[in-house]
Amino acid sequence: MNKKVRVRFAPSPTGPLHIGGVRTALYNYLFAKQHNGDFILRIEDTDSQRFVPGAEEYIIEALTWLGLEFDEGVHNGGNYGPYRQSERKDIYKKYVDMLLENGNAYFAFDTPAELEAKRNEIANFQYDASTRLQMRNSLTLSKEETDSLINNREQYVVRFKIEPGQDVIVNDIIRGEVKINSSILDDKVLYKSADNLPTYHLANIVDDHLMEVTHVIRGEEWLPSAPLHVLLYRAFDWEETMPGFAHLPLLLKPEGNGKLSKRDGDRLGFPVFPLEWHDPKSGEISSGYRESGYLPEAVVNFLALLGWNPGNDEEILIMDDLIKLFSLEKCSKSGAKFDYEKAKWFNHQYIQKKSNAEIAALFIPILKEKGIESTAEYVEKIVGLVKERVSFVKELWDQSAFFFKAPETYDEKTVKKRWKEETPSQLTELISVLQNINDFSSHNQEEVVKSWIESKEYHLGNIMNAFRLAVVGESKGPHMFDITAAIGKEETIKRLETAIQNISK
Repeated sequence: MNKKVRVRFAPSPTGPLHIGGVRTALYNYLFAKQHNGDFILRIEDTDSQRFVPGAEEYIIEALTWLGLEFDEGVHNGGNYGPYRQSERKDIYKKYVDMLLENGNAYFAFDTPAELEAKRNEIANFQYDASTRLQMRNSLTLSKEETDSLINNREQYVVRFKIEPGQDVIVNDIIRGEVKINSSILDDKVLYKSADNLPTYHLANIVDDHLMEVTHVIRGEEWLPSAPLHVLLYRAFDWEETMPGFAHLPLLLKPEGNGKLSKRDGDRLGFPVFPLEWHDPKSGEISSGYRESGYLPEAVVNFLALLGWNPGNDEEILIMDDLIKLFSLEKCSKSGAKFDYEKAKWFNHQYIQKKSNAEIAALFIPILKEKGIESTAEYVEKIVGLVKERVSFVKELWDQSAFFFKAPETYDEKTVKKRWKEETPSQLTELISVLQNINDFSSHNQEEVVKSWIESKEYHLGNIMNAFRLAVVGESKGPHMFDITAAIGKEETIKRLETAIQNISK
């Protein structure tokens, strides 16, 4: 590549960032970093009716949490700003005028009522070469009439004049050559006098050109717009700077057909947004991956493999691996099923990869919420014993609560199954055995206790299951002697004594 690679992620601030949008941002980031290029954040807020307060800040916070740092953008500036389209009105007006002057665009004054009447008159009405001469626009009105309407502040739009019968070829990096005849395209609105703002189509092309974007990597839903964008590049005589296009496959529902939606997440119990979202209008709160306990590295790894395959059997790929291996040519053309159970699996894997100290730092705030004060050293030890059993840090409490406080109740099913008539006397003997152990390490405890059980010809399973019930409160947890070594001799004996007093068949 001769030119420096420059890609942009260009969301609209109309609400929370969908997880499909996150994947688009991720693929842009990976492509840019692989080629030592620039990753740009541009906010496309030309649709003022759909603007949602807080959405822009949400987008930036979400992508920062995931480690997708921008080289340029609305929040950190750059040499190609402004990076918010609502602040570029004067720039767009210049290019609208250019299209009007060279005959590639025209003014249209049709009211909503007039357009609706024409739709009722003509089945499948489309504003194009076959119908535009029947409408109220600068192609059918005289220059004097057109100027008069504009001077009288009559609302108008500027439409792109598409000539029919041309084959428009889009060379897509993922999908290959896409050929569409211009006759099926309508004369899209490029600019609206009502708010002095361009539509997506014009603003997108002008910004990509002026910001020297070399590759446009976006969702499959934008593929129908690509031929129009190619024609706009031609109209401006910018074909030599036209970026490479890559249209990514859709993220599909976990079950059935169709695009992944928030409704699927609500129904099946998984987030479709990176962060929790508080709707400023309805007050509705939608769950997010961060607040649900997912690690950002796990989310990135999971999303990267939805629609792209590195060509080997590796699944655990950290960001550096992804940057090294990523290729648009290896992206799938077909949609990717969203496997939310696989997302949990990735989170489990990344919890195992992190050090006990890192996980303990995430767990300590949860312990404090439970009223537990403990040393970091002790929490790290406990994390090391139970983290392989969890997919989320928040699950550590359920797996380890007995390390921090004695059981207050005993599982009834376990009592019925494990607490025998002879259990109290046997556990009383066990207390004496434990009291005489000086080296209370897990290994030494196990040797001494098992030797005692064998010498008394007791049933190993009966003793150990009752021992666990007394210390833990139910039949769960890691190796029994790892538990007692962690809580210590005094606490172990105290729990045995309490169980003997309180458990009855």
